Order: sequence, then C-alpha cells, then structure tokens
Amino acid sequence: MNDPLPEADSIEDDAPAGPPAGLWERMKGDPQYAPEHLALEAVRRLGPEARQWAEQSRTRQPDVHPDELARRATKRFVNLARLSGAVSGAAGLPGAVADVGVLAWTQARMVLHIAAAYGVDPAHSGRATDLLVLQKVHKVAEAARLALGVAAGRERAGALFGQPAAAGRAFVRLGVKLAQMAGIGAAKKIVAKAVPGAGIVFGTWANSSATKDLGRRTQALYRPAIPHQRPPSES
Repeated sequence: MNDPLPEADSIEDDAPAGPPAGLWERMKGDPQYAPEHLALEAVRRLGPEARQWAEQSRTRQPDVHPDELARRATKRFVNLARLSGAVSGAAGLPGAVADVGVLAWTQARMVLHIAAAYGVDPAHSGRATDLLVLQKVHKVAEAARLALGVAAGRERAGALFGQPAAAGRAFVRLGVKLAQMAGIGAAKKIVAKAVPGAGIVFGTWANSSATKDLGRRTQALYRPAIPHQRPPSES
C-alpha cells in the first residue's frame, strides 16, 4: 500500500482566493441572483481544477479511498475559510461583504473537489444545481435550475448591454445574499463580523463552522451508497 500523500500536496493554494473580477461585477450589478452567478462561474472555472486534482491524487496513490480524498479536500478548504474570516474580520462592513464572497467561492471550490473525490464530474453543469441546493439557496433542484436559467439569461444580457454598478442598499443586499449562500445567515451576522476585534473571532469561527457543515452535506450527497465500501478507519 502506498504511503499517504502529505496534506500540503492535496490542494495547492495556501491562501484563500476570491471570485474573479468579472464575477464580482456581475454579482454587484445583479445581487438578487448573486448565488446563481457564482455557482455558474465556479463550475466553469473551478470544475476542471477539481477534476485535475482528483486525477493527480489517484495517479500518485491509486488505492486511495474516495472518503480520504474528500476528507483532505474538506480539511484544506475549512482551513482556508478560517483564514479568510480572520483576515477580513477587522476590515469593517465592506471587508465583511468581501469575506462572504471569498467564503462562498471557497465553499464552492470545496464542493467541486469533494464531487471529484467520489468520481462525480465537477465540471458538469449539474454541479451548479448541486451547489445551490447544498448551500441551501434553494430547497429543491428544480427551483435551482430555474433560477440558474434566469441568471444565465441575465448574464448574457449583461454582456450585451453592460451591468450597472451597485451602490448603497444594493451592496448590502449582495452581502446578505452571499452570506446566506455561505451559511453565515442573517445580515446581523455580517454586521457582527464588522465589529473591530470581535469580528476577527466571529469571522474565524463562523466561516469554519459553516464550511464544515457544508462538507458533511456534500460527502453525504456524493458518497456512493455501497455497504461494503467503508473508509479505511472503519475496516
């Protein structure tokens, strides 16, 4: 049996990465559908990365159990989520809004990596639907698919006619929508993250807790229901 891969080799990035600039502009211009825009872009940009990671991991360690790959991905992205919470917790309300965007992006990346760990294509369009249901933006897949269709249409329209810049209430609305997607919840929690000092502690705890919960739900969704296929720790 091959030796386990070092944890540091499981996911390459050492710092939390946020949504690309073009996605931020779309979300600012259309905050009502910010989660849908993020899910669509995440699958396009992050799906191939997740697939490559899983393929490389299996090449290096052919007998690695899918649960172990999923565990590595979850641990890594929980750590990144915790770091983003500590970094932006002291940056005030604008920083809090930026943080929930980074957190939602980090969580989407984790979901796609866990899907890849279980052999589910992370670049398939269906993963955008999974993201929205797993992150509790929509309760059922059909509602998520309808919203994604609307967002995709608005995305195409925005490319033709341009997106208006968000300001004032629209910016707050964007923060609330992203916070809901990331599992942070109500707007009062965004405000709490903006309190100097306390915001750092809250951001660290809230980000990691929400990401751990999402990781558990994601593994439950993608793990094959095969009784004899148990993780090594249960053998």
